[in-house]
Amino acid sequence: MSVSRTGNDDRHRARVMAVFVHAVLAALLITGCAVPGHPVPTHMPLIQPDRAAQPDAQLVCATPVLDLDAMPELAEIIPRLSQMRVVYVGERHDQFGHHLAQLEIIRRLYELHPRLAIGMEAFQQPFQHVLDDYIAGRLGEREMLRQTEYFSRWRMDYRLYAPILRFAREHQVPVIALNLPGELTDKVARTGLESLTAAEQAQLPGEIDRSDKAYEQRLKKIFAHHPHNGRSFERFLDVQYLWDEGMAQRAANWLAAHPEERMVVLTGSGHLAWGSGIPHRLARRLPVDSAIVLNEWQGDLQPEVANYILLTKSRELPPTGRFGVLLETGKDVPTVDSCMPDSPCIRAGLKHGDRFLSIDGEAVNDMTDLRLAMWDKQPGDTVTLKVRRQSWFNAPGELSYSIQLR
Repeated sequence: MSVSRTGNDDRHRARVMAVFVHAVLAALLITGCAVPGHPVPTHMPLIQPDRAAQPDAQLVCATPVLDLDAMPELAEIIPRLSQMRVVYVGERHDQFGHHLAQLEIIRRLYELHPRLAIGMEAFQQPFQHVLDDYIAGRLGEREMLRQTEYFSRWRMDYRLYAPILRFAREHQVPVIALNLPGELTDKVARTGLESLTAAEQAQLPGEIDRSDKAYEQRLKKIFAHHPHNGRSFERFLDVQYLWDEGMAQRAANWLAAHPEERMVVLTGSGHLAWGSGIPHRLARRLPVDSAIVLNEWQGDLQPEVANYILLTKSRELPPTGRFGVLLETGKDVPTVDSCMPDSPCIRAGLKHGDRFLSIDGEAVNDMTDLRLAMWDKQPGDTVTLKVRRQSWFNAPGELSYSIQLR
């Protein structure tokens, strides 16, 4: 499918205006374009910061018409987004401001249409039942993280996503795990599609569209600028297509099974830009009205890249509570290598070779357990750390410390 476009004059004005506004504001802006199924708006003005909701965010939409006297806030584009069955909101995974903008869009759309679901790249499909239990209140947050294997499969600081998940739980908004199992994509990356067993092939998306050559060329540029450990571009491309098609199929299946529901899809912006990754592939399976919203954009400014680009001011997560420990590398169980100067580690008396056993009574068998135990700790919190210490002359002994984090 192709993206609907304005005429040549409008496209030219859009490109000129994007460059002009970019020069004036020294920031990325949005170009107005339509996703299949939408009429092309005749005028989409710049969007100024929404001070009430996001005092640190700037939301800007560059369009064929520059009207400095008509600069609505985010509230004025939400009605447009609310007409869409699917709203895609991109992210750079490690940017807290991007996730706050996603939450604000979800919150405002929910106020208009409570029959809403949130599709998330951050969770893999086999763990859908865990997310269902968390939203229903049958599981707590920590157990949800443990059972979805979040810290070994996604690895991003969960605090980036916690406000979204907590909003969903509070309002009983379904969260849909979009991503394919990591075992599947990892195997394809290592040994290719041909290495999959029959059972593994049954988990693949039903159809993989390779016709978008412009997307392939953009992916080739990405591949050329990142380490790939000797793996071929063909395998890289296979994995990217699997991600895109797998997430598109999962979202389309859910929407088809819930015809009265709408969905906000949260994924990396690379899966959304130009509609090439997920949007066109979902529309191939289930034609729906949709809009693409990107948080910033570091690539070429083209009218086709998205419906809206949000200029989001950088927002930092608050500091986490720390032991001030440097861990040995290559150890299965977190093991102290050394203590940082003037740290809780030094004050507690931890030594090189001390192996973590538990934190506040929770077993620590690997780095995933450590991250699970520590993700929500804050400076000033006091935790109980149990370690096993080796001795040249005695059997290993267990020691317990009460440590105030910094």
